[in-house]
Amino acid sequence: MFNDYSIASAFSKNGSGGNKAGIVHGGFKWDTHRKISIAAELNFSETVFYYDSQKGNFKLEYFTPKGEIPLCGHATIAFFVYMLESDRIGAGHFMIETKAGMFGINVEKDGTIFMQQAKPEFLSNVPWDMLKNCFRPLIPDKTISPRIVSTGLSDILMPVATIEALTSMKANASAISSVSKQTGCVGIHAFALRSETDKEKCTAVCRNFAPLYGIEEESATGTSNCALACYLHSLGIRPEKYIFEQGRNLSCESLIEVRLETNEDEILSVKVGGKGYVLK
Repeated sequence: MFNDYSIASAFSKNGSGGNKAGIVHGGFKWDTHRKISIAAELNFSETVFYYDSQKGNFKLEYFTPKGEIPLCGHATIAFFVYMLESDRIGAGHFMIETKAGMFGINVEKDGTIFMQQAKPEFLSNVPWDMLKNCFRPLIPDKTISPRIVSTGLSDILMPVATIEALTSMKANASAISSVSKQTGCVGIHAFALRSETDKEKCTAVCRNFAPLYGIEEESATGTSNCALACYLHSLGIRPEKYIFEQGRNLSCESLIEVRLETNEDEILSVKVGGKGYVLK
């Protein structure tokens, strides 16, 4: 059994919940196959392996139980939560090297950690007919088109009519995997916008599904919520703050904040952030 790892949670809500990630040092010892087997043994949605970097402060690699992915927002935040709480770093600005490129990290004095993301790529719309078998029941929000958007990873952003409809739908993992393969996406990020009568104080409630990578449902995701904030901005939905709640169906509620720097319609920079805690 592999024991040389730590665990931290990112995007916690009131000091609990969030999304846990495995954190492993010294992954240069192992090939890709061994890293996948370690990730499968730890059985977190993502495990991050970290090294010294020639280009920045740290080099990070991300593995699901089924394979490597180029970037993971929550695992990056979890890594910096671990480094901060173990007194390996303090507040400040850091650069990470990933297979998706170089990204900046801001560690704020109150422990909030923000990660720079790539500028958004607004890719193709996805027809509802392609998604109809992915969830039961599926009650779409027909005022918004499902769309593939990327700020480092491509996800299908799928609008659902109400928060109640979002929380009640059941996922069909094989159908979602098939659509993910066809579109070249990691998975489906379903969301319901908060209405004036909803008690939630967030911008939207979300659910994220990536069974193609061994993730039936994920309690907090950074890159997909960045993509969602950018999509909403492009649609003219521009609150003072983009706050997303996720993980309700997993009894692991999370809060994800996205900050956009804009010049009218143009998005100049994207950051995702939140707080977390160390478990091991």
